[in-house]
Amino acid sequence: MIDRPQGGERTLLVHLDVRTGVDPERLREFRELADSAGARTVEVITAVRVAPDPRYFVGSGKAEEIGARVRETGAEIAIFNHALTPSQERNLERLLCCRVLDRSGLILDIFAQRARSFEGKLQVELAQLQHLSTRLVRGWTHLERQKGGIGLRGPGETQLETDRRLIGVRIKALGQRLGKLRRQREQGRRARRRAEVPTVSLVGYTNAGKSTLFNRLTGAHVYAADQLFATLDSTIRRLELDGGPPAVVADTVGFIRHLPHDLVAAFRSTLEETRDAALLVHVIDAGHEERESCIEQVNQVLEEIGAGVVPQIEVYNKIDRLGMAPRIDRDATGRVRRVWLSAATGAGVELLAEAISEHLRRDTFEGRLRLPPAAGRLRARLYALGAVRSERIGTDGAWLVEVSLPLRELAVLRAADEIAGRLLPEPEFLADVACVS
Repeated sequence: MIDRPQGGERTLLVHLDVRTGVDPERLREFRELADSAGARTVEVITAVRVAPDPRYFVGSGKAEEIGARVRETGAEIAIFNHALTPSQERNLERLLCCRVLDRSGLILDIFAQRARSFEGKLQVELAQLQHLSTRLVRGWTHLERQKGGIGLRGPGETQLETDRRLIGVRIKALGQRLGKLRRQREQGRRARRRAEVPTVSLVGYTNAGKSTLFNRLTGAHVYAADQLFATLDSTIRRLELDGGPPAVVADTVGFIRHLPHDLVAAFRSTLEETRDAALLVHVIDAGHEERESCIEQVNQVLEEIGAGVVPQIEVYNKIDRLGMAPRIDRDATGRVRRVWLSAATGAGVELLAEAISEHLRRDTFEGRLRLPPAAGRLRARLYALGAVRSERIGTDGAWLVEVSLPLRELAVLRAADEIAGRLLPEPEFLADVACVS
């Protein structure tokens, strides 16, 4: 097997479209990913197939062509814009005599370069090890099993088994560290809920302009650049709103199509800021040629992490490039659905601040709840949410609790089986746990 080089700047890119012609927009995104990783592209090879080849993914003829171009251009690495199986990756390395990387490995490499915080570095390392663990199958000659026979038998483990065990130990240690950081994050979220400070989370496709908008809204100076995955580490800043409650804004990692599942799992604690937010500000590149596809990809990831039910305001950014004026679009009920602005110039950012303030005022339940003595668990949960402002006991022993919490949280409490099914039947629950003011 070939030795894996430490460097891989001279790069040959391979893009395969299945059943359709080559998509120029997806090919452009692939080249931007390679540039973000520091690759120096020497050639791009495209192909169209009815179905991927199980051995080389691209078919034996195209694989031979790629091998010839690798030798002619002196490419040190071939990157495929697809998810390769471990066997396909090994077969291609054996044929091409250079390192082979798939799309998931490329994205992981970019994340490894951009992670700055301690938590971000741990998350990326965990994702890389989980990705690598699936590829420790005779990938290198020094990992082959010990030969049997007289004088060669022994109780010791093979190098392959040793590497697997060490990776497993490291994955477990990283999981424990991230679990501790996750608990610390949860404490911060509980403190904000007790202080009645809602969280607004910026989400969107990578390079849509989230960090630039974050800086405009909060006056922060987080790193922002016209490149994919410029932001990896979640940042939270306070946002003062005219005529509305104070809030905090969270800048999160951007999404992309075919985001590696290992990466989503590793960044789950960071993405929980999105899942628990009172409002999502979905930042969209208004001039992107595949705008609708990007929106769909982001919503798909939001569903995967459990944030699909969080209310959204769509923000169409970069309107300065289209010569458009800022505006707000509302639905039939008068709710804000879209805000058109330019984070780079600041045009329309005040409209977004007004929309956020309006949403937080409109989607908050404030009143008193009457909780019968049997609803102690619900009372405890309200306190855990930081929703209780005051409390007194009625003449019949029931709690009269003054609360302030998002309507979404109130709906979840009413729909929870542990409340409706175990404490009181639904009609009685709605009668006893009812707004009295």
